[in-house]
Amino acid sequence: MMTEGSAEYGVYVHIPFCRAKCRYCDFNSYAGRAGEIGPYLAALAAEMAATAPTTAGARARTLYIGGGTPSLLAADQVGAIVGQCRRLFGLSPDEEVTLEANPGTVDTAYLADVRAAGVNRLSLGVQSFDDGALRFLGRIHSAAAAIAAYEAARRAGFANVSLDLIYALPGQPQAHWQGELRQALALRPEHLSLYALSVEEGTPLAAMVAAGEVVPATGDEAAALYELADETMAAAGYAHYEIANWARPDACGDLARSRHNLGYWHNEPYLGFGAGAHSYFGGHRYWNEREPQRYIALVAAGGRAVAESLAVGHGRAAADTLMLGLRLAEGIDLDAFAERHGCDLRTVCAVELAELAGYGLLECDGRCVWLTLRGRLLANDVLVRLLSGLQAV
Repeated sequence: MMTEGSAEYGVYVHIPFCRAKCRYCDFNSYAGRAGEIGPYLAALAAEMAATAPTTAGARARTLYIGGGTPSLLAADQVGAIVGQCRRLFGLSPDEEVTLEANPGTVDTAYLADVRAAGVNRLSLGVQSFDDGALRFLGRIHSAAAAIAAYEAARRAGFANVSLDLIYALPGQPQAHWQGELRQALALRPEHLSLYALSVEEGTPLAAMVAAGEVVPATGDEAAALYELADETMAAAGYAHYEIANWARPDACGDLARSRHNLGYWHNEPYLGFGAGAHSYFGGHRYWNEREPQRYIALVAAGGRAVAESLAVGHGRAAADTLMLGLRLAEGIDLDAFAERHGCDLRTVCAVELAELAGYGLLECDGRCVWLTLRGRLLANDVLVRLLSGLQAV
């Protein structure tokens, strides 16, 4: 049974292999294990085939191949994933198919081949246009390579390209971040994702911070850089649609926004395949075994590799919709929320909504509620306050 009666869902495929592990990265990814790609892809195909019978009556509306570094795959391997998703899950050829790519792993010929294989949206992990910053982050590419990869994508025929950038590096001046944004905007990508550098436990960056080798940016410093980005992106004509994401309204129509990620933020169903991939389907959230070799073994033994599964009750579903929906610039449609979850935030969170609006953290026009710029900077605090009202019901 599909969650919330939806007849569509997103598909995420995780490729956990990288050439090198970045200092800040806590994603489920592994360097130096390229020899496992063949068996891993065979396990992916088997897992997808074993899952397909559970999706009867529904179809995939997006495919996102993420990682790790999916652009380590050969173009025909990418094409095999796209083809299987079309055969098993009804993904039509005109739907959004995204491939994440490291600029240090692609050229025009490769990108033309993956585009011919069915990929129509490219997400380039640029992170910075400064060579010193890239070395600090542990990236394998240079600033020149990032620009070359973008230009190669255009030559290959990609009309929908997204760039990722990281800000709030230790000691990063506002003028440096402004220069990064100007370089990105000069390329005129359809989409930009801007993320503050975070120090995640167990990463080399965390060890450097603990040893006193690196002093991370403060919350106030990161907030100032975010505000600068918000102003700069608006001045360049980019529409902010999610806390960390901007799209060009004149590019690809509404397709410049990531349809796949919008599915997450609208708390819609999705299926995840591969090591550590998460799913939300049939009223359950579940996730796979993280370690690739164990994932391969589990799929070989039984077709699936689910490590844990949790039933999502009405209260949890409402909380998830609230947490995810407030990330969107459009906010939450209060009537749609009430119809979906059987509770009206205007009633159950009346005190919290009034309080937060009084602090200038959110706005509510009676139909929708959304975060202000200040509210985006304090989004976790806003959510904690609203969830306290929702959970009291």
